[in-house]
Amino acid sequence: MSPSSHNTSARPQEPRPGRASSALNLPNLLTYGRILAVPAVVACLFWPNEQEMRWAALSIFVLAAVTDYLDGYLARAWSQQSALGRMLDPIADKLLVAASLLMLVADGTIRSWSLWAAIIILCREILVSGLREFLADLRVSVPVTRVAKWKTAAQLVALAFLIAGQAGETVLPGTVRIGIALLWISALLTLYTGWDYLNHGIRHILAQDERSRE
Repeated sequence: MSPSSHNTSARPQEPRPGRASSALNLPNLLTYGRILAVPAVVACLFWPNEQEMRWAALSIFVLAAVTDYLDGYLARAWSQQSALGRMLDPIADKLLVAASLLMLVADGTIRSWSLWAAIIILCREILVSGLREFLADLRVSVPVTRVAKWKTAAQLVALAFLIAGQAGETVLPGTVRIGIALLWISALLTLYTGWDYLNHGIRHILAQDERSRE
């Protein structure tokens, strides 16, 4: 063996560019920020009758919602899509929506019949998360549909109005009513997308059962 070939084999293999830093690329950092925004929004909503805290909660929530669009856009534009980002992005959305809904129910912004809209949204998120986990074992992906994206957008806009709450009424009368109306719209979209995902998953589950019996 020649010295040159020996040196080549002994030299440690250099990591591929971007592999080590993929967890710290900008799209993923934006997703981390959205997750960190959850306790910040919750903390502000512990003082629902303080207008300053309402505006602070709304500001944090809106910034977090904007990152929901930016992280995916930048990941595609800069070719920085990663498995970590694909995993954390829907988790960050669900945490933000679920925590905000719970706090708005707790302070009475969402009440009476509108509680059903919140229940539908939360139950759907649990259903789809469980379905995704089960189908992952079957190596079946559940793609995000266009309607599901509209559903997420409707939820975020509805929650923004409801987080503004009575503080928003001083600027835009009817803020809470608008938020409740949008919440019901997002709940209906949630029912549709939940059924779509469930139907998609059941077909794969039945097909798997058929293959296992063969």
